[in-house]
This record gives sequence, C-alpha cells and structure tokens, in this order.
Amino acid sequence: MSLCEIYAMSTSRIDETKAFVPIRIAVMTVSDTRTREDDTSGDTLVERLTAAGHVLADRALLRDDTTNIREQLKAWIARSDVDAVITTGGTGLTGRDVTVEAMRPLFEKEIDGFSALFHQISFEKVGTSTIQSRACAGLAAGTFLFALPGSTGAVKDAWDGILKWQLDARHRRLGTGRRIGRPWALPSTRTSRGPSIRPERIRPPRRRP
Repeated sequence: MSLCEIYAMSTSRIDETKAFVPIRIAVMTVSDTRTREDDTSGDTLVERLTAAGHVLADRALLRDDTTNIREQLKAWIARSDVDAVITTGGTGLTGRDVTVEAMRPLFEKEIDGFSALFHQISFEKVGTSTIQSRACAGLAAGTFLFALPGSTGAVKDAWDGILKWQLDARHRRLGTGRRIGRPWALPSTRTSRGPSIRPERIRPPRRRP
C-alpha cells in the first residue's frame, strides 16, 4: 500500500462530527553533528505538529549518548504537560546510534504495529534499505514515545503516514485495540506521578439482579 493510499484511507476515517483535541508533544533531535540552526528534521516535526493543531511542549537537541537521552525522556515522561514524545535520529545500525537502546527500556508496552507500518511506508521510498532503520514506539507511564530516523524524508513519512492520524482523537477506531490519541479526547486524568487512568478501564458498578 502506497503512502497516497494510506493517506486517502486515513482521511476518510476522520470523524468530522467530533471536536479536534490538541495534544502536547515534546520533540528531541539526537545527533553528534547537528545544531539548532541546521536541525531540519526537528524543524519539520515542529512545523507539522503545530500545523495540525497540536502544541509543542518542549524541544531538545542531544548528542548520541544513551544516559543523556534516557534522562531527558524520563524527565518528559514525568511531566503532566507532555502527552507524547517524538525523537528523530539515532535509530540506525552504527555504534553511535543509541536512541532505541535509550528509549526501549522505558516502554511498558511496545507498539509493534508502528514499526511494521513505518517500514511498509518507507519501503515505497527507499526499497529494502528500510531494514537499516530501527524506528520504534511504545507507551511509558501514560506517555507515548516514538523514535524516528534522522532523515527529513523519514520524518515526513512517519508523520504524514501514521502520526498525523493516530494522534488525532477524531480518527475512527480500527479493530479492538486501544487507539493512540484516545486518552486526550476526555478530560485529563494523567498526573506527573504515574500512568494515566485509561478511560476504557473505568466501568460502572454492575447491578445485582
């Protein structure tokens, strides 16, 4: 399935009768060479998320260092004003690519489908070279974490083909899984102390016959 086909399918699944709910996203660029002046991938993420109506909660540019990356992620996870984190860079196969190693231990649940769909979209653009990326995603204490490659093209593919839709609470549920973005459709129940209260787990008391 091409990116154009995914785009068309996702657009048709937006429920226009529901109000758009912006979420607060922190953006991290991981690179030993880039500066804020030439961080095109980070800029692309910021431009796209704000254009979609979401809020840039914070932004950071870090070197390829496992400890520093993980500590920044943990700090954002602990904040009640950060709903999701998107990183770019450090998902490749070289010795300095350590974003995945820094992020994955924080996952309580890994979102395997994100990586699968990203590679499907990427294959349309770069062919089998997509195996060189270890893009991944997961849930940590109520915060969604997404690790994207460092190229601007890969960032565009991930946002336009996946994140733009799955971070929109108006996107209709597919299947029976818990949809990304659904918690923000309701008043916030998340605190900085721990995971959010998942609305679908709250059940009214059962009446006795």
